[in-house]
Amino acid sequence: MKKIIIFGATGNVGSYVHKYACEYFKDRYEIIASGHRQTDFFEKQGQKYVSVDISKAEEFDKLPQEDIYAVIDLAAQIPSYMKGYQPEKYVQSNIMGAYNVLEYCRKVHADRILFSTTVFDISLSATNGAILKPDMLYNFSYKGDHAVYVITKNTAIEFMKHYYAEYGLKYFIFRFPTIYNYSPYHYYHPNGVKTLRPVYRMINQAIKGEPIELWGDPNYAKDMVHVYDCAQMICKAVEVNRDNGWYNVGTGIPVTLQQQIETIIKVFSPAEYPSQIVYRPDKPAGGGFLMDVTNAKKELGYEPKYDVEALFRNYKEEMEINRFKELRSE
Repeated sequence: MKKIIIFGATGNVGSYVHKYACEYFKDRYEIIASGHRQTDFFEKQGQKYVSVDISKAEEFDKLPQEDIYAVIDLAAQIPSYMKGYQPEKYVQSNIMGAYNVLEYCRKVHADRILFSTTVFDISLSATNGAILKPDMLYNFSYKGDHAVYVITKNTAIEFMKHYYAEYGLKYFIFRFPTIYNYSPYHYYHPNGVKTLRPVYRMINQAIKGEPIELWGDPNYAKDMVHVYDCAQMICKAVEVNRDNGWYNVGTGIPVTLQQQIETIIKVFSPAEYPSQIVYRPDKPAGGGFLMDVTNAKKELGYEPKYDVEALFRNYKEEMEINRFKELRSE
């Protein structure tokens, strides 16, 4: 049976993508999870897992060497989970790691590689109200804690273009905005500082029936894409009859701050004492943009399934199940 390798399968997005892929492909492909950590999480579910440090070429010998159809590379060092500022980790993971993954693809004659990057490569274009096209030119700041991260991701993509030209390795790039999915770890690290994610702060307030502040304009809107819609797009690209593609991950549907907070209250607040919204127009709120997913719909047959209410109802379900607790020690 042909195999699909998912690097980064222990990650916050990767773990959900792996679950979705196992259900989506069923008996058509063997799905093999890979991550840098040692864990028996997948084996306990009857799934194959191989621990690989992608920054070390010799580690790839542990992986299957035959019948590899596709490689999904979601493994990366990212700013939101980096404690402090250690740019050398971006180079090791996002350049050398990606290069080693590409070399593995070449050696095992994989048909295609699927790779994730983020909207930070066009961050200077991601202004309030902007509609971001998948073919937009790079437009990011060379200053700040995200600069080296973006440069390393862009470098990996240039390598993929080379491997396509030189070896015929098909490549598909997915540009991620914030991908929404429940995680037992509720924090991120802006500028290296551990901080509670705003969405979990609001959920916690809603559960307690406490007031929730709405900063800025209630009609400020953004794209909110659920992890399973992200996974759907990736899985469809595994089988599409194309040589390459560049896709924005999103819904293309605006969700206002008012809608977001009202939905959190509807899903999480006690009916007898729901949270009230406190409007704070004096506080800043920015970054509202939409992801144009037209080409993903046309070329891949992608159709987003999760509106904002379905998204938060899935959060609530996953909170109760705590499915990936073993993978989220920190």
